[in-house]
Amino acid sequence: MKVFYALILLSCCSFLSAQELYTISGYVQDAENSEKLISAKVYDSRSGNGALTNNFGFFSLTLPAGPVSLTVAYTGYKPFKLELDLQQDAEFTFDLEFYSTDEVTIVADEVERIQEKTEMSTIDVPIEQIKLLPALLGEVDVIKAIQLLPGVQSGNEGTTGLYVRGGGPDQNLILLDDVPLYYVSHLGGFFSVFNADALSSVKLVKGGFPSRYGGRLSSVLDIRMKDGNAEKFQGEGSLGIIASRISLQGPIIKNKTSFMVSARRTYLDLFTRPLTSLITRLQSGGETAASFGYYFYDLNAKVNHKISHRDRLLLSLYMGDDRLGLSLSDQTGEPGAPDYNAFAIRNTNAWGNRLAALRWNHIWNPKLFSNLTATYTNYRLKTDSDIETEFDNGAGGVESIDAALRYRSGIRDFGAKLEFDYYPNPRHDIKFGGNVTFHTFTPGAAGFQISVGDTALIDTMLNNQIQNTWESYVFVEDNFRIGSRFSGNVGLHASLLRVNQKSYPSLQPRLSLRYLVSEDVSIKASYARMTQFLHLLVNSGTGLPIDLWVPATDRVPPQQSWQAALGIASSLFDDKIEFTVEGYYKQMSGLIAYKEGTDFYIGLDGTDWQDRVETGGEGEAYGVEFLLQKKTGKTTGWIGYTLSWNNRQFENLNQGEVFPFRYDRRHDISVVLAHQLTERVSFSATWVYGTGNAISLPSGGYTTLPVRPNINRGFTPQFGSFYPLLNGQQGVQLYENGRNGFRMEDYHRMDLGMNVKRPTKWGSLTWNFGIYNIYNRLNPYAYFIGFDEDRVLPNGDPQPALIKVSLFPIIPSISLSFKF
Repeated sequence: MKVFYALILLSCCSFLSAQELYTISGYVQDAENSEKLISAKVYDSRSGNGALTNNFGFFSLTLPAGPVSLTVAYTGYKPFKLELDLQQDAEFTFDLEFYSTDEVTIVADEVERIQEKTEMSTIDVPIEQIKLLPALLGEVDVIKAIQLLPGVQSGNEGTTGLYVRGGGPDQNLILLDDVPLYYVSHLGGFFSVFNADALSSVKLVKGGFPSRYGGRLSSVLDIRMKDGNAEKFQGEGSLGIIASRISLQGPIIKNKTSFMVSARRTYLDLFTRPLTSLITRLQSGGETAASFGYYFYDLNAKVNHKISHRDRLLLSLYMGDDRLGLSLSDQTGEPGAPDYNAFAIRNTNAWGNRLAALRWNHIWNPKLFSNLTATYTNYRLKTDSDIETEFDNGAGGVESIDAALRYRSGIRDFGAKLEFDYYPNPRHDIKFGGNVTFHTFTPGAAGFQISVGDTALIDTMLNNQIQNTWESYVFVEDNFRIGSRFSGNVGLHASLLRVNQKSYPSLQPRLSLRYLVSEDVSIKASYARMTQFLHLLVNSGTGLPIDLWVPATDRVPPQQSWQAALGIASSLFDDKIEFTVEGYYKQMSGLIAYKEGTDFYIGLDGTDWQDRVETGGEGEAYGVEFLLQKKTGKTTGWIGYTLSWNNRQFENLNQGEVFPFRYDRRHDISVVLAHQLTERVSFSATWVYGTGNAISLPSGGYTTLPVRPNINRGFTPQFGSFYPLLNGQQGVQLYENGRNGFRMEDYHRMDLGMNVKRPTKWGSLTWNFGIYNIYNRLNPYAYFIGFDEDRVLPNGDPQPALIKVSLFPIIPSISLSFKF
């Protein structure tokens, strides 16, 4: 901290003693739709000073009085140049025009190059590039694009889990317009909740975290929604195999108030409900009726209002749900008949998010910018099961018995955040602020209702474990430059959790340094301590979203970590190629996991979730990442490679020995290519390879019940006496190779995509063709121990065998996108 205060004092002294200075400030935006551009560069070639726009497109650059030669640049846009004689403070709004595909190759020398950036372990992924990539079933997915980056793993095939540098999915802070989202998947994890048509920017931070971020251990995924076109009305959408989407944006009051609304919905239920009903009625002769349906939807909306040239209001909204429903009914005889019997079963599962953010941007003066945000987010899981039965009571009447089960889980937040950006001079960019959040956790609440006729026999709620906590933090950080070669970001994040009359304070220093070895090469280093006051109880045996969010308590302490990284960044071939190599080491503590054999439905037996978990887990992750990336020109893409190790240790798991994390993956390779063949036709391809996941498989077992006389005969060595367990008898599994001691097969696949655009009088149509897993690799999704009917033991029983389950063979897809 002494270094931090000294830097601020030095900057103030130098500022006061310098020659006469004036400040140029304002916004950088897209000329077509007034969308603010994040991290655009504003650079004065005469003084060599520059600034970057913040998350709202605002910049501030203080320069000596006199001639100024400004260049405003952003990757993919034509640079804007301005010559002026600076004699007073000035405000500008710079409009940048997007390059068309038939123009000359974009030159990036006027954009901040990767070796000049202080930040490391940070990647911006353009939305337009994401839309070009091949997609599973034609659905463009932001999370799946992020999974193609080095240091990021996907978990199971086709899912949207993020495992960053050895962390779990709960250790990622996923922000949508500055508001955390707790569950970001649809369809059991095969699609994410992010509709690419509604988004303007995507940024992933894997390490070297600026102090403004906190509350998670492994990564920050900062996603911003479009503000809405303030110039003209626009629309776009897509018709796909499983879902359709549409986005509309335009001015409410031209150049003053704009809106954006985007919606997406699947329509699987429109086919499965009538189909399952028809099949069951035909098979039962009309006596049985059944219906099965599933769908998800997303709705994004935003309003952007310019109060004055110094004030803006932004309202962001999101809501999305998955709904899975099953109903079954059957009837024998007619009411009043002695053989009358009827029943109806209805089961509904629903889960999803609600999110809202109201933000006020204010420019206090050319050097001070503030953002005040009020936030709301709510994730909830609901399961409702109802059974209704009717039967003849033997006296000419009808009796009824109704039973219902209700299960609830979720987390709800109310929060407020105030942040400031202060630009005292071109060599310092200071950010500071604070946040307070009120969490309400519902880890598990189960309700039972049983009634006979009009008489209620049971109506109770079990273990309604609602837990309220207060979480707050303050932060300060300084992004500084010393000379022409050295820059850094130093900061402090101080947080506090208040729960059950117990407080958990935490001081988390952050430091990132960059030294420019030459014009094209820099060395970077970072260190960060992180604290996480939330835990996720993960049940890996099901595809439903029954992982439960729980808080740190007086019995379960928070998670903590520290991470150090060292790397080299360089621009090659006249800035057409970016190359980075980073090594990292991370230690984690305070991890939790379910105890062996624990049921995930907390609340059904009245026990507390804290009695079901192992605490005090330790984690260690380290590795090296390589990234070769081309961002400009007609051909773009990247090659990424990660070599990593990822281990866990719990006192009461695996006999206290270190074991590999499930997603410990030694080698991970991704190749991504997109090429604009003509203005109308583009191609894309991805190829991925990864070492198989580590899983636990029993190599033997013993039973506690009487067994058949021949149970001990004819066993193969690799399965020992595991056969009684396979034969349906109770027993205890033995893991001779230790927890996660078995490796799944290595994973690899190739996807191809092609987009064909056709202009129309009202806009354009684009046909999107894709092939997932083009060479039909049957990658393992899961394993289980079953029987090989073609091989028998000496006693005539089938041979136990390891069975591989694969989900995704080659899958072609087609969709039609439109713009108007």
